[in-house]
Amino acid sequence: MTNSIALYPGTFDPVTNGHIDVIRRATQLFRKVIIGIGMQTAKETVFSVEERLKHLETVCSNIPGTEITAFEGLLTEAVKEHEAVAVVRGLRAVSDFEYEFQMALMNRELAPECETIFLMPSPEYSYISSTIIREIACFGGDITPFVPAAIADELVERVKQ
Repeated sequence: MTNSIALYPGTFDPVTNGHIDVIRRATQLFRKVIIGIGMQTAKETVFSVEERLKHLETVCSNIPGTEITAFEGLLTEAVKEHEAVAVVRGLRAVSDFEYEFQMALMNRELAPECETIFLMPSPEYSYISSTIIREIACFGGDITPFVPAAIADELVERVKQ
C-alpha cells in the first residue's frame, strides 16, 4: 500500500492534535494522504472552508506526502476523483466504531474498490474531539494542549464573537 493514495476526510473544525496524529500515522502507510474537508451545508462550523484549508496547510506543511483539499458530495466520488484506494478514519472509542462501521459498509457498497482503514490515535489523543475543543474554548478553558499552536488563539477569538 505504500505506493497508494488514501483520503482522510473530515470537517476539521478545528483541526486537533489527534487529527495530526492520524495524518502522521497514515503517511507511514501510504505514498500520499489527501486530507479532504467535506463541505456539508447542514453542519454549522466555526471556521469557513477556506480558513480550515489554511489551517491544515499550515499544520501539515512539515508532513511529507500530504495534500489538502475540499470536496462536496459523496465521499466515494472524492475517492474516485483522487484515485484513492483507501479512506482513513480515526477511531477514538467504541462509540465511534458503530457509526464508522456503518459508513464503511455503505462506502464499500458505493465504491467496492476502496477500503476503509481505521487508525487508533496515540493514547494521549484518544479523548480529543473538535466538538469538545470548541466547548472548552467557549468557556475560556485552556485548549493549547489539544490543538496546534497556530490555531489555538484564532479559535479562542472566534468563539468569543
